[in-house]
Amino acid sequence: MAYEFIKTEKKGHILVVTMNRPEVYNAVHSEMHHEMSDCWDEFAADEDLWVAVLTGAGDKAFTAGNDLKATNEGGSKKGLPDSGFAGLSSRFDLEKPLVAAVNGFAMGGGFETALSCDIIVASENAKFALPEVKVGFFASASGVQRLSRYIGRLAAQEMMFTGRTIDAQEALKLGCCNEVVAHERVMERAMEVAEQLCTVSPSSIKATKRILNSMAVADGLPESLQYSREVQADLAKTEDFKEGVQAFVEKRKPEWKNR
Repeated sequence: MAYEFIKTEKKGHILVVTMNRPEVYNAVHSEMHHEMSDCWDEFAADEDLWVAVLTGAGDKAFTAGNDLKATNEGGSKKGLPDSGFAGLSSRFDLEKPLVAAVNGFAMGGGFETALSCDIIVASENAKFALPEVKVGFFASASGVQRLSRYIGRLAAQEMMFTGRTIDAQEALKLGCCNEVVAHERVMERAMEVAEQLCTVSPSSIKATKRILNSMAVADGLPESLQYSREVQADLAKTEDFKEGVQAFVEKRKPEWKNR
């Protein structure tokens, strides 16, 4: 597997995937979305790979989420792959477990990417947020759906409506991650979890994920995510959307118009 914006390494039955744009805190643009989607396709097809660990390059960020500068410059005609943000948020056919090693802040689409994994190990320095409302977006890459399912609707609504940031300990208390470890141990611990998953039957895990995936489909998650794309497209036509992105790029406070 050779990519430009991610790095991959096989360690026995484990695939380590590193989002590799540290100069922009591993923010994801269209080309990177498609690379990650291809990576997960290859991972799914490789019978010798049973588990994947996903992390971010550098010492500060898992991923800052959507690359707003790329969005402001027109983005790419390729857009999002059908499999969604980071090739994961709309993927319901992957039957192998993913462990997120959140080594720093996971913002917006970065948080949604972590929530699209099966197990989340967080550094004590990790921070989580769905701050899209601060820049004229909303958490359309499964954040609305997944966070409200995982931690309960009231707590999720407060986070999504305010866009506030929570630290690793609050994330653990709310149920946004499985465990919090010392910063220098986050990858070590994520690999321990992945190795533990390799000690049980991979066929049994696949069967379990097949049921979990079918539950998400039966619950209408794919249709809800498609509707999120439609609502996001409508939002992109508003003055507030344009102002939010422009204000972010210009590093100033946005002036909302409510239209």
